[in-house]
Amino acid sequence: MLKIFFFIFGIFSIGFVSFSSAQEFPELGIKVETVAENLKIPWEIDFAPDGRIFFTERIGNLRIIENNLVSEPIISLKVSGSEGGLLGLALDPDFEENHYLYLYYSYSDFFDIYNKVVRYVESDNKLFNETILLDKIPGSQIHDGGRIKFGPDGKLYITTGDAANSKAAQNLDSLAGKILRINSDGTIPEDNPFPNSPVYSLGHRNPQGIDWHPESGILVETEHGPSGERGNAHDEVNVIFPGNNYGWPNIVGDETNVDLINPILHTGDDTWAPSGSVFYNSDKISEWYGKYFIATLRGNHLRMLDLDLENNLVISSNVLLDGEFGRLRSVNMSPDGYLYLLTSNQDGRGAPTHNDDRILRITPLESDMEKGNSSLSPLKQLKSGILPKNISCKEGLELIFKINSFHPACVKSESIAKLVDRGYSSSLD
Repeated sequence: MLKIFFFIFGIFSIGFVSFSSAQEFPELGIKVETVAENLKIPWEIDFAPDGRIFFTERIGNLRIIENNLVSEPIISLKVSGSEGGLLGLALDPDFEENHYLYLYYSYSDFFDIYNKVVRYVESDNKLFNETILLDKIPGSQIHDGGRIKFGPDGKLYITTGDAANSKAAQNLDSLAGKILRINSDGTIPEDNPFPNSPVYSLGHRNPQGIDWHPESGILVETEHGPSGERGNAHDEVNVIFPGNNYGWPNIVGDETNVDLINPILHTGDDTWAPSGSVFYNSDKISEWYGKYFIATLRGNHLRMLDLDLENNLVISSNVLLDGEFGRLRSVNMSPDGYLYLLTSNQDGRGAPTHNDDRILRITPLESDMEKGNSSLSPLKQLKSGILPKNISCKEGLELIFKINSFHPACVKSESIAKLVDRGYSSSLD
């Protein structure tokens, strides 16, 4: 019995998961809990139906969180360094039945670097039967892409960087600088836009995040802009349709070409370094439903976009958790409707704290009072734990919020128009 205890302790010895302490953000109506800490550059996370949480570390490790414990690596791959490594992770939509798990990682082949997509069978927290689905994706010390995710159509989508060769992004014979689409067995879907090719879209520099709107099913992507070769900054958010060419390196920012597609948003002279992204698809924080969340690396914040995809418009763009947790590598949704964030402060470009890197969980603040006390100022109501939407104003006053900071104020109705021009809104949307 003692041997069994030490075996279990050895497998799950990295740390105990505790939600007892959390950082609260009353102005957003949320709290942020540390799920796991002291990690080595976590890159992606996914959730099994049985409650286990799988995540990759860029140095080559795949780990599991189960029963509030973080495991030792269940696999450690030999990967290439710098921006490459063990990157993307996805569990099969039918994981409960087939236990298929997919990884994207970089490796060295003599003097060359490549990326590959592989599939394993998971059983009892071990991986078996590696199957290579896609290999020889061009790699480099930079721009390796790496996000993999199943779409609503059941196909596996893969983002690849230009591997420091911008011309490859425009070459249909190269897998670099693309979004790829394959069947779960590695074969090419018959309805792909280019015959006998996994290429779904082209003209990408270093796409890092993809997700589909929960109602329209439209695919949206995040992408790093240039860092010297075609100017700087101009990170992108693109609306992806099959066969479209998104322009890199021929157009950047507001430049146009009749055959190339401009982003729905670019960051101008500001650099976010956008990474993983997800549409919020839950009623746990009802104000966030349908919003597009982007983890930013250099931006050090979580970006929340309200997108009108039918009309190709950005309704609002807000900064959340600005500078609170450093570089953010990925954001994803768990089946229970909460957002999970992965920090990336140990990647050589951040300023690590004593417990970095971390996996964080965003949950709504709980309040004992459904409505606030109007005799208190809006800010005092927030600090007492009242959700922003439940703040009460004195009779004759209306509640408004400062855009970007979400700070509340109670004002006379005749003042609202002037304050809207100064960056206020009457809703949290």
